Amino acid sequence: MPDLDAELRWRGLVSQTTDDANLPGWLMEKPRTVYAGFDPTADSLHVGHLMALMILRRFQKAGHRPIAVVGGATGMIGDPSGKSEERNLLSLEVLRSNVESMGRQIGRFLDFAPGPNSALLVNNYDWTAPFSFLEFLRDVGKHFPVNVMLAKESVRSRLERSDGGLSYTEFSYMLLQAYDFVHLWRQHGCEIQVGGSDQWGNITAGIDLARRLDGVQLYGMTCPLLTKSDGTKMGKTESGALWLSAERTSPYRFYQYWINLADADVGKCLRFFTDLGREEIESLEARHAADPGRREAQRRLAVELTRLVHGEEGLAAAQRATDVLFGAEITALDDAQLEEIFADVPSRDLARDRLAGEGIGLVDALVESGLASTRSVARRLISQGGAYVNNRRVQDVEARLGPESLAGASTIVLRAGKKNYALLRFQG
Repeated sequence: MPDLDAELRWRGLVSQTTDDANLPGWLMEKPRTVYAGFDPTADSLHVGHLMALMILRRFQKAGHRPIAVVGGATGMIGDPSGKSEERNLLSLEVLRSNVESMGRQIGRFLDFAPGPNSALLVNNYDWTAPFSFLEFLRDVGKHFPVNVMLAKESVRSRLERSDGGLSYTEFSYMLLQAYDFVHLWRQHGCEIQVGGSDQWGNITAGIDLARRLDGVQLYGMTCPLLTKSDGTKMGKTESGALWLSAERTSPYRFYQYWINLADADVGKCLRFFTDLGREEIESLEARHAADPGRREAQRRLAVELTRLVHGEEGLAAAQRATDVLFGAEITALDDAQLEEIFADVPSRDLARDRLAGEGIGLVDALVESGLASTRSVARRLISQGGAYVNNRRVQDVEARLGPESLAGASTIVLRAGKKNYALLRFQG
């Protein structure tokens, strides 16, 4: 077995383990089964989940068997770890829909094809729901000393807040997650759990429960939380979280986030989120340090990660949309993509019938879009080669725009010079 512990540590993916001395050798002895949990609090995973997903992926590539647990049960409760207030409780229908959506996304990271270390996707609702309240208290709850639970950071930090507290529901979350570990050990021989550093208390609770119930030694490993070099959370944009769902965050916006990543963060993200080897990553870092203006490291990160999350088709769409910003002719884009690419560009709505018959003159279109102050300015712009329709130069001052000029279903993109854009939207 390869030295997975050394690989994870080089990549900066190890924050804590329950046995620093023996875990590296233990992982090299034979294939192990590892799990990470993902609560379905939304219909998509976000970039923060990538840390645990990539650890599972690296375990599998090293010959171990990964289990992804989607928390249909724990998601009904809400993990208090790292939270300043209680989550809104979701209905069973919403949770089931979220579980299904997240399961499809996890399939992009793990190999579920039959084999000796085939990945497994399970839902903890399946083994938690049959418990009655009294059975759970008798079989699980009695093994949790309250003083130990109160000492856990996730609990203590909430109890110390003067503006809130911790409900019994959230207090019980630790028991549910701990029992997940025991169940996965019993059913699948799972011996190690991984998660973010905020999960340390829950992971060690599961290890302790397994020891009490079955007398077995299990292991835990945490990774750092995903933060920028300034300590703030990574994956936050002006419009909210950076989601792995194309419906929530388009491949273009996802790609652009990594293209624009700060120089101080790109090296660690290449280690965290790509399958590139050490030699290639260090070579990229060296070239980036010599000439950061080329943003070669960011471009490679954006390509590798967008391909992984959205596939070749999503990557191609993101690159095509990015090229448009640098003057590439606009083809094969719809209105939604155009609106996203040109979100900060002035726009104007015109009646659809302006395109009928002979259509609208390019001179008038430039004036109405605000790219030219007068018709004479518009004519001069066109004749001098500075006018573009959908990034295609037009030098005929008599040119007219009709339905065939639409870049999307209702949008024409006008450009004056190299960087001045405007959108015309034809409605009705």
